[in-house]
Amino acid sequence: MAAAAGSSVSMRVRPCLYANRISSLKSFSLPNQRSFLSFRVRPVPTRLRVSCAAKPETVEKVCAIVKKQLALSPETVVTGESKFLALGADSLDTVEIVMGLEEEFDISVEEESAQSIATVQDAADLIEKLVEKKSA
Repeated sequence: MAAAAGSSVSMRVRPCLYANRISSLKSFSLPNQRSFLSFRVRPVPTRLRVSCAAKPETVEKVCAIVKKQLALSPETVVTGESKFLALGADSLDTVEIVMGLEEEFDISVEEESAQSIATVQDAADLIEKLVEKKSA
């Protein structure tokens, strides 16, 4: 049995080259010192993720457009976390949603940006960014 505490540890078992990552570890100990385990402690760089949440009214408009384009029933709940695939959208539906968003917000969405949209929140964030860029 192994015990561990603290920063970040990567473990590799040599016989089967199985790698496992345990985060938030600073120290560890093994009761059986005859094992073939090799431990390497190294700092893990912190990934900075900047996320600008779109205004609630933008998310609501995107939800309405998605519901309209996909002809969803009024009972269907669409939120910022809703994924287009989970709502039944195929690639053509996604293109139509993007076209509806472009028309509603008077913006132009580049193809690369359109391909990165997976959720309603992704679309709303992109719209906020493009509207801000357009008005600057």
